[in-house]
Order: sequence, then C-alpha cells, then structure tokens
Amino acid sequence: MQLSIVIPLFNEQESLLELNKTILEIVLSMKIEFEIIYVDDGSTDNSWDIIKNLSKNSSNLIGIKFLRNFGKSQALYAGFEAAHGEVVITMDADLQDDPNEIPSLFNKIDKENFDLVSGWKKKRFDSIIFKNFPSKIFNWAARKTSGINLNDFNCGIKAYKKAVIKEIKLTGGMHRYIPVLAKNAGFKNISEKIVKHHPRKHGKTKYGADRFIKGFLDLITLWFIHKFGKRPMHFFGLIGTFMLMIGFFFSLFLGIEKLFIETSGRLITERPEFYIALATMIIGSQFFLAGFLGEIILRNKKIEKQYIISEKLINE
Repeated sequence: MQLSIVIPLFNEQESLLELNKTILEIVLSMKIEFEIIYVDDGSTDNSWDIIKNLSKNSSNLIGIKFLRNFGKSQALYAGFEAAHGEVVITMDADLQDDPNEIPSLFNKIDKENFDLVSGWKKKRFDSIIFKNFPSKIFNWAARKTSGINLNDFNCGIKAYKKAVIKEIKLTGGMHRYIPVLAKNAGFKNISEKIVKHHPRKHGKTKYGADRFIKGFLDLITLWFIHKFGKRPMHFFGLIGTFMLMIGFFFSLFLGIEKLFIETSGRLITERPEFYIALATMIIGSQFFLAGFLGEIILRNKKIEKQYIISEKLINE
C-alpha cells in the first residue's frame, strides 16, 4: 500500500459525495495502491449512511464510526491506527482542503524523503477577526515554543511517512501540534507547502473562538510534557527542594538570632518571618511530593484509547 488518505469528519453529509469523487479521480490517475479512510466522529446527520453506500462501490474505502463525538484528535488517531500506506495524507471533509494537492504532497514524502509536510493556507477564506488574526498569533506562539518554522500548524492537509503516524500518540486536542509531536519523537525532516484553500460550500465551521484558548493551553501542556514529561521530579522536585532550603535556612536564622543575638526580643512565633518560612517549607514539601508521585504514576501508567468504535467497514 503506497498511500492512505485519512479524513476525519463530523456532520459533512453535503460534502462527502463531491469530495470522494474528486479524490478518486486524482488518485486513480496516480496509478498507485491507495486507500481512503473516513472516520465519522459521531455524526448526527446522514454522513455514515453515505460512507456505507460509497464503500459498496469501492474496494479502496474504509469507514470507521465513533459511538459519539470524541474530537478530531481521536478521529485522526483511529485513522492512523487503521492506515497501511507508506505515505499518509490527512485532509478535512468540508471541501476547503483541495484534493489536487495530494500528488505533490505524496511526492514530497515519497520522492524528497521528508518525514512530514504540513500545508500552509497562505491565502485563507475565513473570518479575519475570528480566525485569521487569532491563527497568526497562535502559529507565532507555536513557532517560538517548538522551534519549528511552520506558518500553519493547524492546517488540516498534511502528509506523513508511515513511521511518523505510527509513533505519535494523539490525546485531547493535540492534532494541532502533530509537527511538534513528530519532532519530539525524533522526526526532524519537517517541511511545509503552500496549499489552496477554498471557501466553505456547505454548513458552518465546527470550531468556535474558544479553540484558540484551548490551543494555547495545549501548547503549554505540550511544552511542559516535552521538557519534564519523562522526569517530573526534575521540575517539581527542583522547585520543592529550593523552597525547602529557603524555608529551612530562614528558620535557622530566626532560631540563631533568638538564641544568641536578641534573646530578649519577640518570640519567634510572634514574628511574621516565622510563618513565611513555615509556609515556604510546607509548599516546598508539597512540590517535592508531587514530583515523587509523578515519577511513580509515570512508571505504572497504561496508555488507553480515548474513543469507542461502534461500526467499521473494511473491504477485502
């Protein structure tokens, strides 16, 4: 299998027939072995019925239906798990991503040997205030934090080597940061390609302005996990030890001062410095304990899938 096309979707019944027809026309002209994997993320319209009908006429189509809406990250993860192609391309089902980009993205991976190629919607047809401007800020923060020089981290159309998608694990809303996850896993040959972006033909976007807030929080989480995810004691333990030492030496100073310098002065318990030292030692102990517990949890954790498949179509 040379190419897998993974398409997560949620309530896109108006777009599926046109999308599938265009993809087939393009990929069949490439004369390669391919599969199209539709992942229905709990749609409440007729999207799944359309996928089932399409599968009857195509041996290259795989359908996966979630029991409910679990999110785009889990839909992509399920598609990655099912993919067999040496090159994997992802794209959205709303017809805003152009299927004509598939051959060039495929060649970027297959011929030019990139690990990952991310699309860049340089000219967008989205709201300037609610999408374009927040997206620029979001991508700037992602570049600065990750060190990856991409202009559009969240572009739906991307191409990957099979080894990349089999290595990374998607949780929460981490689909926005697949290039960062790939880099953290050791895949550094990452590039981008300017792709066409089309206005939405049907329905309305499934994402609100809150996705950027969630995206920034996920970015902080990803940075922290990359730095300290394997050794939480290096973060919590260091802070805890530092605070414990400050509190201890502060308390020692107060004790020496009371015993040998100002013996007739106020009681230690009457001085605010005592309570500052005590609070510092307590908080330091809690940080140290958090790091210790984090190490124990990390060594005993079991990664579980965060989605449930209710139905699956596989043509043999």
